[in-house]
Amino acid sequence: MAQIREIKQRMVAVGTIQRITKTMQMIATAKFTAAVQRTKATQPYTEKIRELVAAVCSNPADLDHPLVGADRKPAGRDLLLVIGSDRGFCGAFNANVLRNALKFHRSLVEQGREVVVETSGGKAEAFFKFAQIEIARVHNVGDKPEYDTVAAIADSYMDRFIAGEIDSVRVAYMRFESNARQIPEIEQLLPMQTPEGEGDGGGSDMYEFTPDEESLLNALLPQAVRTSLFQAFNDAVVSEQIMRMIAMKAATDNAADLGRSLKRDYNRARQARITTELTEIVSGAAALS
Repeated sequence: MAQIREIKQRMVAVGTIQRITKTMQMIATAKFTAAVQRTKATQPYTEKIRELVAAVCSNPADLDHPLVGADRKPAGRDLLLVIGSDRGFCGAFNANVLRNALKFHRSLVEQGREVVVETSGGKAEAFFKFAQIEIARVHNVGDKPEYDTVAAIADSYMDRFIAGEIDSVRVAYMRFESNARQIPEIEQLLPMQTPEGEGDGGGSDMYEFTPDEESLLNALLPQAVRTSLFQAFNDAVVSEQIMRMIAMKAATDNAADLGRSLKRDYNRARQARITTELTEIVSGAAALS
């Protein structure tokens, strides 16, 4: 009797878990649909900004800009922004991003560099605190990144880079390629890397710019940094939601399998109890006759 009661309690608990994970899967699916629409909407603009930067940089070879970082005195300090999630239950999303970020952080430290760590997302903050790595700043961007918020972060990085406080800015995040492929990546924001070889062989004669290249770069390069960082945040959100959706679907399927197994065990235990009771009744009747 006790075994049947225990199995019944486990069946109720598993059923509750299955309903919760199914609901979380549906919420993640809805958030993923909205996030992937935002990401796909920003991609053409980001790519076009990069194309314009490539076109301008491909004209004269001697263009110089503070964000490119040529002929600057090294500060010996790098900045690493790690984009994690605020919530868990998203599979290996945080583990992959944070492991990649920690590996890169250690490689810089081994080179004698000072690394300034900034985070976005509660999981990234908790991870670096547990690893006893100082966090300079925590950004609360949320799962619906606003362009103005991200642009303000990018502007602060550019100001610190131009002022010579840091030598580079890199972002550790999960890059979204497709529904089946998300890649943990370390992307360099600053100094900006100008395209190489795209202006060779006559490409520099294809365009005439008005105003001049320097004025265009003064507008395009900061915008390219802002849009690249905004795209990184959007990619991270999409990757988080799709990995949570997959994780919750797997949890729901596992709960369903466990529920069927418990149901089978419950029926067997119940049948065994009925058989035992019938045997006792028959044996008692035989003893009285």
